[in-house]
Amino acid sequence: MRDFSWKYFTMTGDVDAYLLFKEADGKSEAESMVAEEVIAQEEVD
Repeated sequence: MRDFSWKYFTMTGDVDAYLLFKEADGKSEAESMVAEEVIAQEEVD
């Protein structure tokens, strides 16, 4: 979805597509942070 929204934004300049891209990007970062926390917790245990 992230790639599609970026390509759509670059072709059309649609602001909504850019906002969708940024939203998808934010979720990816949040998921990465959660995964890092889980890994760190497993290393402690």
